[in-house]
Amino acid sequence: MRILGTLALLGATCLSLTACEQVQKAAADVAGLPTDKNILFWTDAQRDKAFRMMDTLAPSNTIEAGDNVRKLEAGNPLPDSFEVAGKPLSISEYMEQQRLAGMVILQDGKIRKEEYRRDFDKDGRWTSFSVAKSLVSTLVGAAIKDGHIKSIDDPLTAYIPELKGSGYDGVTVLQLLTMTSGVKWNEDYADPKSDVALFNETKPVDGMDPIIVYMKTLENEATPGTRWQYNTGETNLIGVLVAKATGKTLSEYLSEKVWKPYGMGQDAEWLLNEGGKEIGGCCISATVRDYALFGQFAMEGGKIGGTSVVPEGWFAKAGKKQADIGAPGRGYGYQWWTFDDGSFAGQGIFGQGIFIDPAHKLVIATNGNWPSASPDEQKNQRNAFYEAVQKYVAAEPPVS
Repeated sequence: MRILGTLALLGATCLSLTACEQVQKAAADVAGLPTDKNILFWTDAQRDKAFRMMDTLAPSNTIEAGDNVRKLEAGNPLPDSFEVAGKPLSISEYMEQQRLAGMVILQDGKIRKEEYRRDFDKDGRWTSFSVAKSLVSTLVGAAIKDGHIKSIDDPLTAYIPELKGSGYDGVTVLQLLTMTSGVKWNEDYADPKSDVALFNETKPVDGMDPIIVYMKTLENEATPGTRWQYNTGETNLIGVLVAKATGKTLSEYLSEKVWKPYGMGQDAEWLLNEGGKEIGGCCISATVRDYALFGQFAMEGGKIGGTSVVPEGWFAKAGKKQADIGAPGRGYGYQWWTFDDGSFAGQGIFGQGIFIDPAHKLVIATNGNWPSASPDEQKNQRNAFYEAVQKYVAAEPPVS
């Protein structure tokens, strides 16, 4: 994924002198950071440094945690080895082969495994990349519950009128959530002329958010609701939708609805675009424990103290296959990747993930630094590991 504009870690267009100084100081610590700013060409060492300090490399807004921090109790420890894809695999081997910085496994809300590597620890923050998509979609549910958005069946232009006359005329909020708008889009990270590259270079025009500036130029090439296509720009539009509907920044709203009341352990940071707004499709920096807690929140249906933050049944739909992605046993929900066994996951490039299995009350959160953005070897092994943990806990005798 190209990290450009205020995401660019060198040559960033800073929004203030302080932000510029932060970028310059932090970038100097990442020796030899490529000047083309394309994360795909960073070395392993550069990514290792940058992923844990993204909020010091570019401007961000704080997602504030509250004073009442949720205490995570220790559960019965999981074993140090699992049968993965028919072969024994130790946790240490798995962490090394996945190049993970951290992993937290919760069951029934208790920590059953917590591991750190790569000179990382439980107090450090790590970038989420596209795991943020699953968090921002949750804010749509919160905005519906709060009455800011009437329905997911509403036309998107009812909330972002600047898109009238564009390819998004006639597209609903639901179709944006499921990436079935039918709008023409190129998500090829390696192509400098792709939409995902060009829209990150867009500047604000007459005060208009650069996301809207670019997305309003796009044309529709399929009937809305009939075709799924992965589109990071549309998740950024979801962020615009939430901010416009609520009148709050995404960081403020996420803090208000989840981070504070659910008891996240630390403040998190959300990187900003060229217009000074949070990037809906990417780049929240938080602890692995807090990512796991968000997974627990989702598994519990978005309820806090018996009160639901989202409409009743929201996560049952959000984490269920709403669009066919052409992969057997898998699908796409409301910005969540889904599995036919009822589990679902938020996933980001280079090994970021929150896996949720409601049937076994299981959450697995990981942050890492895969050798490339989305290698098949690591992706397949991760899915096999999820299945191995599911199988193990399903076969466990009840704890007396």
